[in-house]
Order: sequence, then structure tokens, then C-alpha cells
Amino acid sequence: MSTDADDGFVTYEIDGDVALIGLNRPVKRNAISDKFVEAIAVAVARAEKEAKAGVFFGHGDHFCAGLDLAEHVKKTPFEGVHGSRRWHAVFGMIEHGAIPWFAALHGAVVGGGLELASAAHIRVADKTAFFALPEGQRGIFVGGGGSVRAARLMGVARMTDMMLTGRVASAEEGERWNLCQYVVEPGEAKAKALELARAAATNAELSNYAVIHALPRIQDMAKEDGLFVESLMASFTATSPEAEERLRAFLEKRAKRLNIPKKD
Repeated sequence: MSTDADDGFVTYEIDGDVALIGLNRPVKRNAISDKFVEAIAVAVARAEKEAKAGVFFGHGDHFCAGLDLAEHVKKTPFEGVHGSRRWHAVFGMIEHGAIPWFAALHGAVVGGGLELASAAHIRVADKTAFFALPEGQRGIFVGGGGSVRAARLMGVARMTDMMLTGRVASAEEGERWNLCQYVVEPGEAKAKALELARAAATNAELSNYAVIHALPRIQDMAKEDGLFVESLMASFTATSPEAEERLRAFLEKRAKRLNIPKKD
């Protein structure tokens, strides 16, 4: 099933239990405007009702080149703040929603594109992908959550370097910096992201919810507070009916075993 959403800014497709949302403004390198953000919000809300995991990808030669500067330059300071807060809210729907999200990255993953990718839980980059935060050269500052999400992924020092100097990171550097977790051959990011999303969709929904909500919050807590919340989540998930069935399946050797990497 495939449809376009909100003036064609995004495409939406369901593949089994996985929703695929395609950024669909290739002539603008998928630059994000206010209407684009709203189209993403509609698609994400729909995916939460219809899918158990989701994938973001970009149509054309790039994932996303960031903010639509032609629209942004016309805004008043208040409109700029309001727009930034809307980005925060929509990207928060992704990061703190009901299902795990995977981002398939290629070409430009720049500015707001990196901010969107950072809201996903897992990122797969093909070797054409490059990461940049050119806001300093444009006379602006990140406004889509990058100072929180991207900085936590790669560290403040690396993000400072990118913003002050215009440094561009390759896919391989992005993996070392934790901006992505997988690097694949050109053209293979979407297929890999879909493969991972399908795997996540087979997990217990309550476990997935705990992973995407509890883990990041625990990192913000003091050590003993984090350990206490971990105990609560471990008990909460382990005593669910689905967990009981899955544990019995494992004990009775009905469950799939770990796929252990083979040594060369």
C-alpha cells in the first residue's frame, strides 16, 4: 500500500509491520519547510496506528539538506522561535513515540536533515552519505533539536568543530562518531534499515517501548536513580503475558536463537 501525504511532501507505505516514510522534495534536496514538517507529523501519527516500526528515507540523491532557507529568511524572530518549537514537537513524536524508528541515509544529511536523523533510534548510512552542520556559515543556529540530540550522539566537541569550521564528515567518520550505527554500500541503506525495522517489529511491543523511552531517560539520571528505574522496567516488562509466552518458548527451545557472528 503506497500513498502520498500532504501535497506530496512525503510518501507513505506499509510493508508488513513496518511503515516507510519517504522525504519527497528531491528538487530541493528534501529541504524541510513548515509544511514539510506538518506532513512528517501526519505520517508519523499514522504509522503509530498502523505499524510496529518505521523507516525514514529520502527520495532523490539526498536524504535531507536541512532547513528551507528561502522560507526561513522571511520569518520574524517570533515566527522563528515558533517554527523551531514545532520542529521540536514533531521530532519528539519520533524519538518519544510508540514505535522504534530507523533512518536510511544517503547523500546530504545536513543541518535539519541531521536533526531529523538524530530523532530516529537507529541510523543506517550508505557510503555516499555525508554529515554537516553549516549553520555557523549561514549566520544561524541549529533549531530542530540538534544541540540536544546530535550533540549527545557525537559529543559537544565534535559538534562544535562542525559548526565553527564547516567540517563535513563522511559516512565512515559518522559511524565512528556515533552519528550512524551501520555503513553499507551505495544504494543499500533503505534495504538495510527495512531489514532492521522488520527485526525490531518482531519484538514485544512493551520491550520496544521500554528501550526507546527508558534508556535515554536513564542516561540523564543519577546512577542510583537510573538503576532503580531499570529495576522497575525489568519487572514491568518481565511480568507481562507476552513476556511469559516468549520466555516459555525460549525454555522449550521453540524460540529463535542468537545469530552469533562467524569468525573468519
